[in-house]
Amino acid sequence: MTPRTVPVLAGAVRRTVPVAAAVLLLVCVPLGRYAAPHPPERTVAAPWTPPGGQHLLGTDALGRDVLSRVLAGGTHLLVVSLLAAAAAVVCGTALGLAAGWTGGRAARTVRALCDLLLAVPALVLALVLATALPGATAVVVAAVLSGAPLTARVVAAQCAHLRAGGHVHAAVERGERTPAVLVHEVLPALRRLVAADAGLRLVTALQIAAALAVLGLGPQPPAPDWALMLSENLPGAALNPMALLAPAVPLAGCAWVCAAAARTAARRPGEAG
Repeated sequence: MTPRTVPVLAGAVRRTVPVAAAVLLLVCVPLGRYAAPHPPERTVAAPWTPPGGQHLLGTDALGRDVLSRVLAGGTHLLVVSLLAAAAAVVCGTALGLAAGWTGGRAARTVRALCDLLLAVPALVLALVLATALPGATAVVVAAVLSGAPLTARVVAAQCAHLRAGGHVHAAVERGERTPAVLVHEVLPALRRLVAADAGLRLVTALQIAAALAVLGLGPQPPAPDWALMLSENLPGAALNPMALLAPAVPLAGCAWVCAAAARTAARRPGEAG
């Protein structure tokens, strides 16, 4: 191994590890229920049993196995967050492309709409929506209304810059229609920007979904859910701290892995970490 290969290998590892961790997360979380040693909704021991023996992480307030509930508790949260992030990115990218390509009054209207939506905090918006909509729907709508404006603004600015590029002019001169130019010429140049933004939208969606669940506006007991477990087990944190720490660690880990994977996807191949 030569001295020059060491930085190359280190860069490859930095690029590969976050993406591999994200893929592993998406595969393992839905399968976690099948690896649970006990039914996650069933009482199996005395409440607040400390870790040890048949219960590696102890039990919760109702005597349910904490490990089983952690293994089964991420599917709903992750699925809802992924749907919310995807909807926010798609809506924001479409709106940004339209504003950046047309310019003029359309761009000013999009900016004004984005400023109006961004003036409302995402969590406040989610709480208002949760009073009229189911928890999962409220998360998706809140993520779109709070995240799509940010995506639209950055995409619109970059699209307006790319519109003056030579490859775009060449496509227009060939007679290609506007949708074809946007899909084949503009979007590929924006893929790194959109990938990085998708990570931010996913982290925001996770935060909204977790906040609503902690406040009792998401999944309802006895459903296993990482965020719901935080509110359920807070009163007994002194008796069995693992009942509170066990769901908090994967919840934070999901946010970190998704953000790191998006940052890696947005980085140029030769760019340093």
